[in-house]
Amino acid sequence: MLHFMRHLLNATSRSRDPFTSLSRLICRILAKPSHSFASNDSSPTSNLSCLLQGHIPRPHLLQIHARIFRFNAHQNNLVATRLIGHYPSNLALKVFHSLQNPNIFPINAIIRVLAEEGLSSRTFVIYKELKFRQLLPNDLTFSFLFKACSRGDVGADSVKQVHSHVLKSGFLCDAIVCNGLLMVYARAVKDLNSARQVFDEMPDRNLVSCWTSLISGYARAGLAEEALKTFLIMLKGNLQPETDTMVSILSACSSLTTLQVEKWVNLMAQCVKEFNCNTLFRDYIHIILAYLYGKSRDVEKSRKSFDEISDTGKRSVLSWNTIIGAYVQNGCSLDALTVFKSMIENSHCSPNHVTMVSVLSACAEVGDLDLGIWVHEYMKTRGQKGVLSSNVNLATALIDMYSKCGDLDGARTIFNQMSRKDVVSFNAMIIGLAVNGKGDEALTLFSEMQGLRLRPNSGTLLGVLCACSHSGLLDTGRQIFKEMILSNSVSPRLEHYACYIDLLSRCGFIEEALGVVTSMPFEPNKYVWGALLSGCVLHKRPQLAQRVSTMLVSVDPENSAGYVMLSNSLAADSKWRDVIKMRGAMREKGVAKQPGCSWINIGGVVHEFVAGSDSYRQTESMHQMMESLLKQMQSS
Repeated sequence: MLHFMRHLLNATSRSRDPFTSLSRLICRILAKPSHSFASNDSSPTSNLSCLLQGHIPRPHLLQIHARIFRFNAHQNNLVATRLIGHYPSNLALKVFHSLQNPNIFPINAIIRVLAEEGLSSRTFVIYKELKFRQLLPNDLTFSFLFKACSRGDVGADSVKQVHSHVLKSGFLCDAIVCNGLLMVYARAVKDLNSARQVFDEMPDRNLVSCWTSLISGYARAGLAEEALKTFLIMLKGNLQPETDTMVSILSACSSLTTLQVEKWVNLMAQCVKEFNCNTLFRDYIHIILAYLYGKSRDVEKSRKSFDEISDTGKRSVLSWNTIIGAYVQNGCSLDALTVFKSMIENSHCSPNHVTMVSVLSACAEVGDLDLGIWVHEYMKTRGQKGVLSSNVNLATALIDMYSKCGDLDGARTIFNQMSRKDVVSFNAMIIGLAVNGKGDEALTLFSEMQGLRLRPNSGTLLGVLCACSHSGLLDTGRQIFKEMILSNSVSPRLEHYACYIDLLSRCGFIEEALGVVTSMPFEPNKYVWGALLSGCVLHKRPQLAQRVSTMLVSVDPENSAGYVMLSNSLAADSKWRDVIKMRGAMREKGVAKQPGCSWINIGGVVHEFVAGSDSYRQTESMHQMMESLLKQMQSS
């Protein structure tokens, strides 16, 4: 501590200009009484405490601290309290421990600093000093202590001990303290029984954040129906949910089963009638309904619920995120982009990173690189500072979009700019390289990931196998798959087998691929038989192709892919009678060929074309143009 004091006392003398503006200000304040302070005490100590208010640059803080020592004000509790708040924990602790008789205020200050840095064990050490110093905690003590519990690794026993102190100190009547205790039980230690007990015993439950904490706890624990029941009780108590409440409710809805979704759709539909006179509450119900309908793959009803939301309700980004997400999850990417453009035109609501992740997914699906680039630029210029480098979900969505649109340079740029790369971001980049035929680069990135001691997961190894398959890296793929079987870290799933079978089939090792199919511990699905059938067609094995096609049709009878691939194989061998039989079998079973679909971006608008369909509005004019061009070609 002596070294620290000398450092502070010399802080001003090291400056080239010892009479800086701050030094002169300090001297003027300390030289004569100030009439600008609310307190009647115009002593140097009170004046110094006033200088410690607000943000202070580090050099100025050191100068003020030096003056505090010179005027022997470092034992003043008010000065020490404010000084502690300006320092990181290591220096704040030195200031605190220099106090001979601290009262509750500097103790609260040091607990707060330690809590914000997640140093929960040190926080409890300081808290225990209260008993030694015969000091009583106040509401702020508990609030800061609960923050330490929520940010650090604290066991349920420690929380229960604090709970007993809250009870003994008479703070169970304090709504803020109870909410902090409730939040720790629900989110940090996941003791929902204790959380509910605290909630039920609260004398005043009008604080919305208490309801939000309980609902969030239920949602995180997978108790979706409990979260929804609590939410309805909250509405019936005429309490207005916060944005965080709705986020937790939608999170809870994501874990509902199919039967539970049907049940809650009916219950929410009844609530719409019940809250008919309350537009705000009705909007909340319609947001939930839009989400539930999207989850049950009924996008028409999801859109209908969205359209029922009032203009005021549509000022919330949650309503837009819900319908855009519903469209994306159900493969209606063009509809999602249309809604997004309407949102941008709505001046009352701005998209957030959740919106952009869904929009980028839609862009990747239809290959709309222009809109994807616009989203990228929007988040750089109008998004939260540093969001592109720090938000893993957004960065991963950008990598996926650029990769699927064929812009690997854009994907690499985003990946390299990420401040924190996790397994998911590496997976996205590896798969992006794989599908673009950059197998060697994908494997290099995989090695780099292992060098950073990031543990590959199932998705990583699927991406690596995909890279080997798309680039024909047979030996490497064999080695990786063999290591998966022998290793206990990541066991191969059905999708890994399908990818490995695709690799063998592409490289012409049809018998080996068939051996893997018969020996694997899973029932082959359409992807396994499809990969094997593609290999048979590619390497002209018509007899085996017919057998495999039969297996593909048996596991996926409504899909035309197996019929079409075999039909093409027979046609290549001029077996026209067999082709006619195959098409007849398709008609008998009511199997229709999946029409081809493509998109093109013209002037920022994505146009969709479906093979054999005249639904596109400019089809007639396009046919006229084609006929005109044909006539010109014939006459030339």
